[in-house]
Amino acid sequence: MTTTELKTRLDALSQPKHQQAIKGIMRGIEREALRIKKGGQIAQTPHPSSAGHPLTHNSITTDFSESLLEFITPVSENAEETLAQLRDLQKFTLEQMGDELLWPMSMPCFISNQDDIALAQFGSSNVGRMKTLYREGLKNRYGSMMQAIAGVHFNISFPETLWKSLKELTADKQTEQDFISEQYLGLIRNFKREMWLISYLFGASPSLCSSFLQGKESELPFKRIGKGTLYLKHGTALRLGDLGYTNSAQSSLKVTYNNLDEYIAGLRAAIHCHSDLYGDLADYQEANPKQLNKNILQIENEFYSPIRPKRTSQSGETPSQALAKGGIEYIEIRALDVNPFSDTGISLEQIRFLDVFLTYCLLKSSPELDFEQQRSTQINLKRVVNQGRDPELKLKQDTGEVNIVKWATQIFDDLKAVAAYMDRAYSEEHYSHTVKDMRTCIADSSQTLSGRLMSQMLEAQQDGGEIALEMAQAYKQAAAQSSYKVYSEEILHCQAADSLRKEEQVRATDNFEFRTFLDDYFAKA
Repeated sequence: MTTTELKTRLDALSQPKHQQAIKGIMRGIEREALRIKKGGQIAQTPHPSSAGHPLTHNSITTDFSESLLEFITPVSENAEETLAQLRDLQKFTLEQMGDELLWPMSMPCFISNQDDIALAQFGSSNVGRMKTLYREGLKNRYGSMMQAIAGVHFNISFPETLWKSLKELTADKQTEQDFISEQYLGLIRNFKREMWLISYLFGASPSLCSSFLQGKESELPFKRIGKGTLYLKHGTALRLGDLGYTNSAQSSLKVTYNNLDEYIAGLRAAIHCHSDLYGDLADYQEANPKQLNKNILQIENEFYSPIRPKRTSQSGETPSQALAKGGIEYIEIRALDVNPFSDTGISLEQIRFLDVFLTYCLLKSSPELDFEQQRSTQINLKRVVNQGRDPELKLKQDTGEVNIVKWATQIFDDLKAVAAYMDRAYSEEHYSHTVKDMRTCIADSSQTLSGRLMSQMLEAQQDGGEIALEMAQAYKQAAAQSSYKVYSEEILHCQAADSLRKEEQVRATDNFEFRTFLDDYFAKA
């Protein structure tokens, strides 16, 4: 959508009847954090049982490795409350961890050997064993190092009032849910086109510990600082690049986002497509399985995408089954590095900027994006991941190549208008202030998260690991000295105990042998 077309839609939504339709944005955050020893090495201890059971706790669990914690907030309309909940969950868990710390970076700490990364354990129930075997498959497919990488997932849904206003203003004749799904898919396509801007602003992994490479050579033009930190001069988010959380085997998967049926069909084709790469690994039907199955994707969650359409699944239901039955309920943004300058891994300023950026992606025109066009968006992302802070960098557009600063400036002109509309609806000014503040990063890349991190590293001539360890210690001390804001220690202990009881119930209800359980699961999937 051109700026003129976006203005037309914003003007329509600014009519008295619709001007507050945007109010009521709901959000949830999933923050991953690696547990480390006080000296900075990856923790070898199991998940702290006093924090609850990772299989059944709604808010404190583990991700791919036993040391990679995941904190999940409830859905809330209040961004400050969401961050306070996240802070409380982290404070409580830190208190259960002895002298261990939370690593404040996306790329992992020093890890001498991949065997030091223990797979997450979810107990002896069938569903718990399935979760661990899935991770065994990830380990054998992609290596354990990838499973020590942390990120932040940002979940967002727009209010029913906005959908009703947009449907009325566009005179759309679909059912409300079909309209909502269509609009969310348009948002996703636009996000893919301009996701590079998020990596430019919020990428916070321009460097990594050389141990991450495990002695392998890299074609990237790394420079070295300190004892073993490798960095790219203009890098932003190595986590999203070829060295990070990617799966090259999935590059040929034709999962597109032009309509919901197309997306679901592409995803389901991938989980039923046999892979020659993994055919030699024993699956659950064989003795000593090393993966769930021999397909390109073991399950749908293995599909690595920086953004996903989502609907809350019922027990035993796959993500695509939930989408097919009920349509898109919310969007999950998976492209965010852990922000090392925030104790929660994400700041209030980031949340407000994402509100504006995602509203912009929703309201602007979103032409269909075919597979080849989608691959072109990946080229832009890769360039920004490796060279984003180079002001001479060129990115691909349909009409040719454009300078990154010029394109970012054009986007910010539109974001300014969207922020003004949102501030009028909320009777606030914080969205406009946020966009104005973030705009300074376009002219001065040193103000980005990656720029700030590299400046600190180079000025102090310090290893990235040393800086991260100092941050981790400071955050743990601050958490110990703070008080709970939303939860209480008693409530969190009760939640932990309740999760342990629920896991016992899960085990007690197992009626099948593990192989039979998986036979049934895959038959239904």
